[in-house]
Amino acid sequence: MPRLFVLLSLLFGTTSFAEEYDLVIYGGTSGGVAAAVQADRMGKSVVLIEPREHVGGLSVSGLGWTDTGNKAVIGGVSREFYQRVKSYYDRAEAWIFERPGDYATYKPDQDAIWAFEPHAAEWAFGRMLRETDVVLLLGKSLARPDGVGVKEGRITHVVMTDGSVYSGEMFIDATYEGDLMAAAGVTYTVGREANGQYDETLNGVQVANAIHHQFTHPVDPFIRPGEAASGLLSGIGDGPGRDGEADHRVQAYNFRLALTDVPKNRIPFEKPEGYDPLDHELLLRNFEAGDRRIPLSILMVPNRKTDLNNNFAVSTDWIGMNYDYPEGSYDERAAFEEKLETYVRGFLWTLQNHPRVPQEIRDQVAKWGYSRDEWVDNNHWPYWCYIREARRMVSDYVQTEHDCLRTRMCDDPVGMGSYNMDSHNCQRYVDEHGHVRNEGDVQVSPGGPYLISYGAIVPKRDECENLLVPVCLSSSHIAYGSIRMEPVFMILGQSAATAACLALDAGVAVQDVEYAALRERLLADGQVLDIPPGSIAPSGINPKSLDGIVVDDTQAEKEGAWSSSRSVGGFVGRSYLHDLNEGQGEKSVTFKLPVEKPGRYEVRLSYTPNPNRATNAPVTITHADGETIVTVNQRDKPEIEDAFVSLGEFEFAADEAASVTVSNANADGYVVADAVWVVRP
Repeated sequence: MPRLFVLLSLLFGTTSFAEEYDLVIYGGTSGGVAAAVQADRMGKSVVLIEPREHVGGLSVSGLGWTDTGNKAVIGGVSREFYQRVKSYYDRAEAWIFERPGDYATYKPDQDAIWAFEPHAAEWAFGRMLRETDVVLLLGKSLARPDGVGVKEGRITHVVMTDGSVYSGEMFIDATYEGDLMAAAGVTYTVGREANGQYDETLNGVQVANAIHHQFTHPVDPFIRPGEAASGLLSGIGDGPGRDGEADHRVQAYNFRLALTDVPKNRIPFEKPEGYDPLDHELLLRNFEAGDRRIPLSILMVPNRKTDLNNNFAVSTDWIGMNYDYPEGSYDERAAFEEKLETYVRGFLWTLQNHPRVPQEIRDQVAKWGYSRDEWVDNNHWPYWCYIREARRMVSDYVQTEHDCLRTRMCDDPVGMGSYNMDSHNCQRYVDEHGHVRNEGDVQVSPGGPYLISYGAIVPKRDECENLLVPVCLSSSHIAYGSIRMEPVFMILGQSAATAACLALDAGVAVQDVEYAALRERLLADGQVLDIPPGSIAPSGINPKSLDGIVVDDTQAEKEGAWSSSRSVGGFVGRSYLHDLNEGQGEKSVTFKLPVEKPGRYEVRLSYTPNPNRATNAPVTITHADGETIVTVNQRDKPEIEDAFVSLGEFEFAADEAASVTVSNANADGYVVADAVWVVRP
């Protein structure tokens, strides 16, 4: 039970009674719930404080198609949650609008289920909390920015906007925004770091990598088409910046929606109050330009419902509109979420009803509506929007793409991630042709599970000794794109709570918790801390190990939609590109060759062979004497380093245009573009 003590409140100039706990957790996200459950099981008094009226975060707000990666590395309280959800669906009464045998993802003989309805997730979290003595306080917000008492490097208490005060020995910030961390004076960042800051390749501005969820046809960006003086449509900027440079931008937010096609459970889309036609002008112009794809990712969860997500060039992501959210006041954040809701509701109504939407798309969207039995106390709308990233702590250990790719392996893991390094688009801009483009989307597989360091969830020692941050942890933008998955937040929440309890028992700072003891307890409680054998995809050849000029696919210019893969070994760098065996004649990858000394060079091309590859991939070499086209049979195994074939020897002049272009024109199979290696013969 909480203890009461008298606190002289400098904030209010009055004497207040504070409730005192062993552990104060601010943020009832999935990670916050996991932390509360774990600390209670370790015998500590816990208060879980959540500003909204529900707990569970995105897991109860429509993100029901779990971004799992490798499920074998999801253990402990995190896996228990998915097992609890499975127990919900093991009951016959859970299947109201669908038979369990008709839903392929439900497997009665499996221990867990990874796709679920929002109310099923809330049921599971509720069961887990009711089995504890955790004090749950809803609708209470931290008084920012001065609502955190700090003395000699330790948080002493937190003050809510209603004046209530909560004291603790240990604190956890489990919010998506990092509000407690920031108010405690811990160093953090917002936006994208430059590639050079942590020697990364996927951070910062990513124009070259923005090939997915992209415009496929020219679309005018101006309010009045062709008239620059009329101004740009909302959310569009002038220019993207240089590839790899830092900026303030964060991934676009949206809402994950539980729609249904069951008539008796369906609420029709209505035109929302405040609907602005200009908010949807890009969508309509994109259709009129020729993009006839349905701009929705429809993932089915039980009972004929969806986890609806963003897809293609213009969809539910409200690109370029959320930059002020991470540091915004509560009123500013609420105003943003209201506008985002209006945008998404308006987007769905437009798809169903607007005469400029192609009829075949209107017909396909017509069957969907909001689920009558979800979020019944919130107008059938999710409790949280999808805050893909906000603040990120900067500590002594920063998770980067090197951790994700296992070129760096920490010695103090407290969990694992395995999902793609996944950044949604961060901005829209006008390209050199006067058309709108998206920028920021990156989707690169880590090739298997990777370790997350304990050092990434604790602040620097001289900043705070009794705070842990399992959600807005210390990570670069691109590494966070992989870590930011709900199962991982629960994994790290459990680990943070365990460390807090051990620090409390030992009377030490969180930075001084003995890792051997922490590891022992985490393993005893079901966490997975070692990479399972056989779970790592093939690794690539390090370009730096090759003498001469090497240009990898990450440095190349891409035309059309190419997909990154690591499925077949023998590639250079972290992955290779393939054309999806689609759009023959519409796609190419150009490797520009930085030749500094004139002379004759041998040009080599890397690809990963497979029986489904093209036998006639056309490759154009631009050299001092003109252009040469070579046809490559990519089903044959390369003979040089088991990765490269020779395209021939060519003369190159210094500082003149020199390049190799891989095309898929008339290709009779998948075309792979991986790397070009130029050497003196």
